[in-house]
Amino acid sequence: MSQQVALKAESGRELGSSSARRLRGEGRIPAVVYGLAADPLPVSVEYSEARVALTGEAGLNALLNLTIDGVDQLCLVKDIQRHVVRDEVSHIDFIRVDPDADFELEVPLILIGESKAVANVSGMVDQALFSVVISTKPTSIPNEIEVDISDMEVGDTIRVEDLSLPEGVKPAMRLEATVATAVVTRSTMDAMRAEEEAEAAAELEESGEAAPAAAGDEDTDE
Repeated sequence: MSQQVALKAESGRELGSSSARRLRGEGRIPAVVYGLAADPLPVSVEYSEARVALTGEAGLNALLNLTIDGVDQLCLVKDIQRHVVRDEVSHIDFIRVDPDADFELEVPLILIGESKAVANVSGMVDQALFSVVISTKPTSIPNEIEVDISDMEVGDTIRVEDLSLPEGVKPAMRLEATVATAVVTRSTMDAMRAEEEAEAAAELEESGEAAPAAAGDEDTDE
């Protein structure tokens, strides 16, 4: 579950692209804080501090105790903009959250375990969904949702409704959405078919029976 991460912000930054460039040159990131019926508040955060705060186990879903001019506000990252070339963070949107109200967000889905039944037939588990939208209180946000595939067999499908979610966490998307399916690849199916045909031919040969002639192969008397 999410632990609060401390991050300091300063208000009073000037708006505009030139001001934003100056802030970035000083090692700060322009940002805005909004939500909970309060006016949007332009702020800036130290680049190095923000990088540490947002690269922990919770990643961008870290629950932030954002201190703005000495006042603490509980926030989450709503959006991050990056430079198109350097991939550096150029702007952050923070959203204020109520610790007692449910909030929707995406968390990663991680497959764990190994299906021996699928592996024994050279199959694979195809992951179709890599994140899930959940509804939960900000203080109960899981870092990720684990999906155990150990008991899957070929043809099995795990859907959103099958996920084992922590207490207080509910899915907030289509329950029938496919998370993962156990399948046999086309190449494996071709190999299995060829093996079956070879075994059938060997059995016929052992029994002394000739393989049925293909159409057009029979000798005809004129």
